[in-house]
Amino acid sequence: MDYFEFYNIPESFLLDEKALKNIYYKLSREYHPDFYANEPQEKQQEILQLSTQNTNAYRTLSDPDLRMQYILKHHGLLEEGGKNELPAGFLMEMMEINEELMELEFDFDAAKLHEIGEQTSGIVAQLDNDILPVLQRYPELHGVTKDEALDEVKTYYLKKKYLLRIQETLSKFATRS
Repeated sequence: MDYFEFYNIPESFLLDEKALKNIYYKLSREYHPDFYANEPQEKQQEILQLSTQNTNAYRTLSDPDLRMQYILKHHGLLEEGGKNELPAGFLMEMMEINEELMELEFDFDAAKLHEIGEQTSGIVAQLDNDILPVLQRYPELHGVTKDEALDEVKTYYLKKKYLLRIQETLSKFATRS
């Protein structure tokens, strides 16, 4: 069963975190294995599976990045080694940043490190601003417009993942200096 169905909430990239936590706690109490200790083994196994699903659903849906990944995978849009392509313009921009990072390997410059950090933070902020309207109206979309929104979210997700790797590299530089 899909996590959104399990929690009886509409599929959405933006969730009410408090409501989500309340559902999790309610189901945690309802499916707590200790309450079924005197039940037949089959019933205990069923409750254990429901308890595990509740925990996994909450872990996934309470984290915005994992939630996004879950929705994209659920719709078959994230493929291992598949068609997870990024726009050429974005890749060129990232290639330039990666070249600057390689230069820092050989000739460290704290000011340049800071500049690259600011640049990547700015790109992430712009991506977040650009995708927000799509995420907000996603639950109301159907058919082709929903598919188009999912494609936009996929591109955003892949770009953000790429930028996260660059920011991790920047963090390594910062700890070494």
